[in-house]
Amino acid sequence: MALLKVKFNQKKRVKLAQGLWLMNWFSVFAGILVFSMGLFLKIELRKRSEVMDNSESHLVPNSLILMGILICAFNGFAGKICYDSLDPAKFAKWKPLLKPYLALCFLFNILIFFVALICFLMRGSLESTLAQGLKNSMKFYRDTDTPGRCFMKKTIDMLQIEFKCCGNNGFKDWFEIQWISNRYLDFSSKEVKDRIKSNVDGRYLVDGVPFSCCNPSSPRPCIQYQVTNNSAHYSYDYQTEELNLWRRGCREALLYYYSSMMSSMGAVVLLVWLFEMSVMAGLRLLHTSLESIANPEDPECESEGWILENSLKDTLKSALESLKKIGKFNQVEADAEGAEGGEGMKTPAITTVS
Repeated sequence: MALLKVKFNQKKRVKLAQGLWLMNWFSVFAGILVFSMGLFLKIELRKRSEVMDNSESHLVPNSLILMGILICAFNGFAGKICYDSLDPAKFAKWKPLLKPYLALCFLFNILIFFVALICFLMRGSLESTLAQGLKNSMKFYRDTDTPGRCFMKKTIDMLQIEFKCCGNNGFKDWFEIQWISNRYLDFSSKEVKDRIKSNVDGRYLVDGVPFSCCNPSSPRPCIQYQVTNNSAHYSYDYQTEELNLWRRGCREALLYYYSSMMSSMGAVVLLVWLFEMSVMAGLRLLHTSLESIANPEDPECESEGWILENSLKDTLKSALESLKKIGKFNQVEADAEGAEGGEGMKTPAITTVS
């Protein structure tokens, strides 16, 4: 029994073709939207590529850009088919291509669904990328005179100001690295010498943070040095809520920013996928309704259209049988080639008569 069998007359077939033509052009605009989202995300990721460890995060924007192009191409082609289906003479040239095209559409829709899933599942990979990238870039904060790294201080300062964050996981991350260049340290000072000697690696570590960690909403002026020393400042307790540094780490801030963006894009791609599935189902109905016309010379006669010629269970069973046949055929061919190779290796016996 056919799945979703529908009876059509000439008027219904024309309406279906016109509706599908319009839906395909809506899908083209949806493809442009998906392409634009991928391009926007790629630009946003490239803006902060210095604080990312690898390029895995670009899988999502690259996939969206590719999907956007393919959606435009597939639906533009389908729109042409739907337009030509109004004229039996023009539609005749598309008949042999429709079945392979619908099979490609099915595979393409599976691909769109996987791209939508990737948008939701990339959070873990993005988190590790940001964690390692921020950790490495913070080490180069002081290298303002080193070619290739001189921009890092500005990048991190602008990042902390824009996203209202401090450090990788929090402001205490700055206590573990030397973020002040040796150029600005007075090595004749006893305090500087003691701090460097007290560290195994000979680094100048302080319980201080860059100015960009300061929260301008704090009621008191920023305290960025001796942050954990309560006695160094009047009426001060660094563990209270009045701490005038950003509490949130930049990894968490960036992760929330990008993951929320990707989740929104994933939801849009899912909507596009649902729309594409409905377009594919409509195109299948149009194809079968035109194929089943009993008298091609009488276009006004009734016909039947369906999504699947048999039930879903029977269709899956026949598909599995076809795959098994293909597997057996390949095995027979391989055995035959092996047998031919074995015969080729045999050498004729030579008898000598004395």
